[in-house]
Amino acid sequence: MKVTYIPDFLFDGDTFHTDVPVTVSDGVISSLDIENGAKEVRIPGTLAPGFVDLQVNGGGGLLFNHFPTYSTLEKMISAHSRYGTTCLLPTVITSDINTIRRAADAVSEAITKKLPGVIGIHFEGPHISAAKKGIHDASQIRELSDEEMAIYSRQDLGYRLLTVAPENVSNRQIHQLKECGVKVCIGHSASSYQRTMSAISAGAAGFTHLFNAMSPLTSREPGVVGAALTADSCWCGIIMDGLHVHEAAAKIALKCKPKGKLFLVTDAMSTIGSNQNCFELDGREITLSDGALTDASGTLAGSALDMVTAVNNSISALGMDVGEALRMASRYPGNFLDENNEFGTLMPGKQANFTQLIINQGRLQVQHSWINGQPYY
Repeated sequence: MKVTYIPDFLFDGDTFHTDVPVTVSDGVISSLDIENGAKEVRIPGTLAPGFVDLQVNGGGGLLFNHFPTYSTLEKMISAHSRYGTTCLLPTVITSDINTIRRAADAVSEAITKKLPGVIGIHFEGPHISAAKKGIHDASQIRELSDEEMAIYSRQDLGYRLLTVAPENVSNRQIHQLKECGVKVCIGHSASSYQRTMSAISAGAAGFTHLFNAMSPLTSREPGVVGAALTADSCWCGIIMDGLHVHEAAAKIALKCKPKGKLFLVTDAMSTIGSNQNCFELDGREITLSDGALTDASGTLAGSALDMVTAVNNSISALGMDVGEALRMASRYPGNFLDENNEFGTLMPGKQANFTQLIINQGRLQVQHSWINGQPYY
């Protein structure tokens, strides 16, 4: 059935428009016009591209690491669609190889069954630095084995992203991963600037949660942060919850990175879309207090951030215009995965992934989300 959505405003990924309808047929945008025979639906507020989140640890009360199943993925996309996310990479953090394999199998099932919203997988670890492990389990940190390389090389997982520390993988392995279609990101690393730049030359394409769990920029050793800010070819994800990154640091990143190379991630845990305020992670109790998820020592454990809040924080804290903040949550992460992708623009021929936004007390609020043309929230 064809449906024509007629919003007050349309943000197509580039420009805001008035009086521009969107007609959807078979999960795809067929035109930006009213079509004969289409059901017409009025949409108050703005229709914008759905958000693309490349780092999602959980949602709906479940962590993907704890429950790496198809059912968990269903709950995660249901939880995050409430906040405008229509595509995500479920993220499995440092763990044993059995958990990693089960996570890959769950994502493969989701891709095969075309579960709306799940477009691939993010392996965050276990090939990271113990010195910059953050909340990750130190006992599971290790070098990259042939068995793990075989998992990452699978072609049934959709988009694949792997976060590594250059000190724990070789340039040969980075090149091999790139050649088989894996997006290699640098994160949880105490690497030097020189070693990080060498990894980029070998094929690393991005950085995971910029500034967090990486060697800092100093006058004589620029570190991983220095490499991230000066490598114009690389993309950087950033967590804009007001806790992980100071707004001044985020402003510096905006000034340093070419337009389009800095994008929003949530690093969200299981609390999103649930009433949960504590959970266990690798034997440690994680509690939610004042918006922060921490263990008993105060170490941050992912975030309680949703994507529309990240967009609002970017607007308020960074003085960013609404269009650019929306692009940082949709078009730019989509471009990182694939510059010829289906994400972040509302144009004929693109997947009908979009979200309805209204203004409530000066902030954007999600009213509904559609994935592949179907109402999902």
